[in-house]
Amino acid sequence: MERRGFIKRMGLGSALLGTAGAMSIPAFGAEKVPAPTFKMDFAPHFGMFKNSAPGGIVDELKFMADQGFRSLEDNGMLKRSVADQELIGKTLNDLGMRMGVFVIDGGDNWKVSLTTGKQEFLDVFLKTCRESVEVAKRVGAKWATVVPGYFERNLPMGVQTGNVIEALKRAAEILEPHGLTMVLEPLSDNPDLFLRHADQTYMICKAVSSPSCKILYDIYHMQRNEGNLIATMEKTWSEIAYIQIGDNPGRKEPGTGEIHYGNVFKYINSKGFTGVMGMEHGNALPGVDGEKALIEAYRKVDIV
Repeated sequence: MERRGFIKRMGLGSALLGTAGAMSIPAFGAEKVPAPTFKMDFAPHFGMFKNSAPGGIVDELKFMADQGFRSLEDNGMLKRSVADQELIGKTLNDLGMRMGVFVIDGGDNWKVSLTTGKQEFLDVFLKTCRESVEVAKRVGAKWATVVPGYFERNLPMGVQTGNVIEALKRAAEILEPHGLTMVLEPLSDNPDLFLRHADQTYMICKAVSSPSCKILYDIYHMQRNEGNLIATMEKTWSEIAYIQIGDNPGRKEPGTGEIHYGNVFKYINSKGFTGVMGMEHGNALPGVDGEKALIEAYRKVDIV
């Protein structure tokens, strides 16, 4: 039975029981009023509310919608079964939510790959791009994350950059006809990663010159790598298509670290950004209470 219908029926049944019995019994499970919709399009991920919605992916999506979230992101979507992808896509559609990023990962994201210019790495990447088009259709995705991998220490930086640009041009040829945008993510996880700075990513996007190749600006990673967040976003704004969130240190929700997310979000809002903002971080506190605290943290920084 559909959840809200069940709640209504249970509430009605309890009320009737109260009138028939010797003493009145309060209505049980009266339908909850959904929380106000967030003004900015924050996108949680599966597992973020596993204690509040322990019934699986559909239950968690419904919980997200009830809390006012309008989108989902799921880095591991590519690895899910077709049945789960279709279920997620249908549930998002039913709830009026949209799909944020998943990761285009053929297994080479965390090793030396596209920087080398080697055909075997290019073949795997392009094959994964073709698979990602089909996944995007099932879940209604418009963006997918791309990580070019590690440095090739035996090649000059310019040659590595040229190799990455050529690979991304080939990928754009696959993605562009389907309206799928790969968003390149500069990361801070370790210094061996090729893509680490916003200006570097901006240059590569300009060279690829496709609407299907843009920047994923992850505020957590960029705070760690270069700081000066608002000024850097301003310089690279024309190529930013997707934003991710996480405070530093700790990579938890806004308000748990050093980033003034209130000001950062005011800037993003002033630019007229209507895209998805992925909540790619952990919960600062455990359990249901931690999940409530996370939601409240986003209420505090949500901007009109």
